[in-house]
Amino acid sequence: MDVLLLIAVASAGIALAFILPGWRVKRVRARPLPAAWRATLLRTMPIYQQMSGDLQHQLHGLIQQFLHEKKFVGCAGLEITDEMRVAIAGQACLLLLNRPTRVYPGLHAVLVYPSAFMVPRKQVDEAGVVTEERQDLLGESWGDGRVILSWDHVQRGAADWTDGQNVVLHEFAHQLDSESGSNNGAPYLGSEDNYRNWSAVLSRDFASLQADALYRQHSVMDHYGATSPAEFFAVATETFFEKPWQLSEQHGALYQELFKFYRVDPRAWLPQPEPSPWAAGGYGQWQ
Repeated sequence: MDVLLLIAVASAGIALAFILPGWRVKRVRARPLPAAWRATLLRTMPIYQQMSGDLQHQLHGLIQQFLHEKKFVGCAGLEITDEMRVAIAGQACLLLLNRPTRVYPGLHAVLVYPSAFMVPRKQVDEAGVVTEERQDLLGESWGDGRVILSWDHVQRGAADWTDGQNVVLHEFAHQLDSESGSNNGAPYLGSEDNYRNWSAVLSRDFASLQADALYRQHSVMDHYGATSPAEFFAVATETFFEKPWQLSEQHGALYQELFKFYRVDPRAWLPQPEPSPWAAGGYGQWQ
């Protein structure tokens, strides 16, 4: 009888180990978002006010879970405030709307610097000679569960939601990319057909951006995306959310792949821009 009792207690303990985390997350996500946090979203994410009530509700729950699970660390003397935490969480969770996904399960900490930060880099030339240098970075996504951001550039990204430059969207796109097992520009897509279509479209548009960068031609996407497939996905994500009309016009197939992945249409949140006769590419093109 004692043995059976021990087995029953152990089984109950195992069951609780699986049930309790999910129960806690549901309770956390059900908390109402404080009014001060809503005000922060209105200031730092201009599209928030244009989102449907359902999407806002989803975003609130995702933010609550993000802030419950992730640690924020101020670096170089920076003191973390609620405004920083909510602004970063809000933009990061924008990438998770309408998607049955966990909230960045591999991420444990967000490190925030006051401004651009220096990191050591090793460069190896064709002769195998290794040189060390330090680079200024605005953000970085690491495979050990950390994202590093410059608060100054988080604010700049929030101030202009139409320039295609957003360090939070960029670095958290890298986090999604890594969930497939490697940073290669192909996040977890669910099926072989999805990967086949994704590869065909993104490979073609990546090559196109590389040509634009080589010949210094205008592109709706930042030329930094020509660096690698991983950077192309991150830059395309920034452009999808901040220049959706231009991206859909100039890279329709790419826009559709991103739309299928992110399951939102940012064109609903931003007005259609006026054609500009001075934009590169000819009269009537959008900048």
